[in-house]
Amino acid sequence: MSKLIEYVNPIVEQRADPWVYKHTDGYYYFTASVPKYDLIEVRRSKTIEGLNDATPVVAWRKYETGPMSANIWAPEIHFIKGKWYIYYAAARTTETNNGLFDHRMFVLENASENPLEGEWVEKGQIKTKWESFALDATQFEHNGVHYLVWPQKDPDIEGNSNIYIAEMENPWTIKGEQVMITTPEYDWERIGFLVNEGPAVLKKNGKVFISFSASATDHHYCMGLLIADENSDLLDPKSWEKHPEPVFTTNEENGQYGPGHNSFTVSEDGEHDVFIYHARNYKEIEGDPLYDPNRHTRAQILTWDDHGYPVFGVPVADGKPVKN
Repeated sequence: MSKLIEYVNPIVEQRADPWVYKHTDGYYYFTASVPKYDLIEVRRSKTIEGLNDATPVVAWRKYETGPMSANIWAPEIHFIKGKWYIYYAAARTTETNNGLFDHRMFVLENASENPLEGEWVEKGQIKTKWESFALDATQFEHNGVHYLVWPQKDPDIEGNSNIYIAEMENPWTIKGEQVMITTPEYDWERIGFLVNEGPAVLKKNGKVFISFSASATDHHYCMGLLIADENSDLLDPKSWEKHPEPVFTTNEENGQYGPGHNSFTVSEDGEHDVFIYHARNYKEIEGDPLYDPNRHTRAQILTWDDHGYPVFGVPVADGKPVKN
């Protein structure tokens, strides 16, 4: 029997869009959106809860002007073929939009063994089919092929963002056609904004799962799930099935609002899948939810049903152990 795993939330306060990756060196590497959206930081710890006290190192800062000068959102750190990469979204500031919804996706590279050291080099923008709002890029490898998954605005489709997949030529370049695998179609994906964003990939039980987030970033924010067979053509939209209901939502009883934008990792003993996400502990927000800083990073054990599908449960209350 594996050891009981407990986490006490929140893990890290005022860090939204959290990304946690456990490397072969035994460290958990963490990055997330910071409240001022002005830089990218990385920290590491041997434990998930230890990330709270780990010293953050600034990997990159936004520019004063130009295409990477505003709203640095949702960085992710990945290790690909011996090098570290950070995927992030950045916008340009104009007199009319203040950098909102003018994002593009960019990549940083670091050849150091420890990504808290060495130099982060800009590899440039990830070019896609359109020059349109694009963000939240993530990547994964499957059967020897690297894929990029990301949300983007199709100029010909109503709404804010759909999610696309494409094969990768290298960590900052896609090749071939990008294909749409989900668009906001259900009511729960269309509250406030028509949004599918924040994809995260988990492979298990003969399936490829992609969680994603939907609707506005207030208490309506929630998580959905896409499922594909591991032997299917992941570049064929027909391979992907969307769960018709959200899989993780606001829980008023536990005082958790707008859970979403998750990542997946494993427990310290390697025996359990863990999902990392953000949520607020209050419902009413003054002003634009994007500028409310209190989306805190949280962790929970992911369980599995008899059919091999993930069970996310409900967001637990602050200050109580999360038990498997």
